[in-house]
Amino acid sequence: MGVALITPFKLDGSVDYAALDRLVDYQIENNADFLCVLGTTAETPTLTAEEQLKVREAIIKRNAGRLPILLGCGGNCTQHIIDTLKNDSMEGVDAILSVVPYYNKPSQQGMYAHFKAIADATELPIVLYNVPGRTGVNMLPDTTLRLAADCSNIIGIKEASGNIEQINEIISRRPAGFKVFSGDDGITLPLIKSGADGVISVIGNGFANEFAQMVHLASVGEVDKAHEIDATLTPLYSLLFVDGNPAGIKALMNLQGRVENVLRLPLVPASDATVEKIRVAMVM
Repeated sequence: MGVALITPFKLDGSVDYAALDRLVDYQIENNADFLCVLGTTAETPTLTAEEQLKVREAIIKRNAGRLPILLGCGGNCTQHIIDTLKNDSMEGVDAILSVVPYYNKPSQQGMYAHFKAIADATELPIVLYNVPGRTGVNMLPDTTLRLAADCSNIIGIKEASGNIEQINEIISRRPAGFKVFSGDDGITLPLIKSGADGVISVIGNGFANEFAQMVHLASVGEVDKAHEIDATLTPLYSLLFVDGNPAGIKALMNLQGRVENVLRLPLVPASDATVEKIRVAMVM
């Protein structure tokens, strides 16, 4: 179980680095397997370049090599990503997570060429990230598998298409060693049962130990025990996304007393009605 870490903010909107340190410790102490830094859930587009660097450095320092770091490094300008990989220090980074380009809607060949160029620019392992609900385009299994075959440092994919048939096709046809991670908490268990390797999770921010246990049990075939845990968390999976991500998980973590319920525009906190439903689901 990898966790897509949130970025906690103070009431004045600045980054809360003390809370960030506590969140890193919480993940390490509660059986997370790796940390996903500066992904979607981190509100990365709302952070300045300076803040992104400081957040990355703060997490790497606090982590102190205890868990692998998967760093978000993607965008819709291929050359900018290449320049970042070549010019920025990647000390403390174990792999990068790179999203399918958004807004400019490349073709399948464009996606292939984009990721091939990135793979050629770095020796770091790369995890692809397919999330058509955010990018506007869906990377098809043939493209994913072509990249897996042609680029030795493309080692896996975070699949957040929500299309179980598509994800199962990748699982069944992938080359040896290519990892498939669920990008949706709610379908993680069935995907692991089909052969997926794990998840890059949102709910793990708030229920790290519980969700990690579910993933670990499912991964070793203890499906009945995994189902028991999954059932307790199921009401929260959809609630956390009613008002968008990370509005839901930040509301949940605020109810836990761990972060301020502050997001950066254009994102806003979850509605009072949603927060109340999350509160009720947390104690069910």
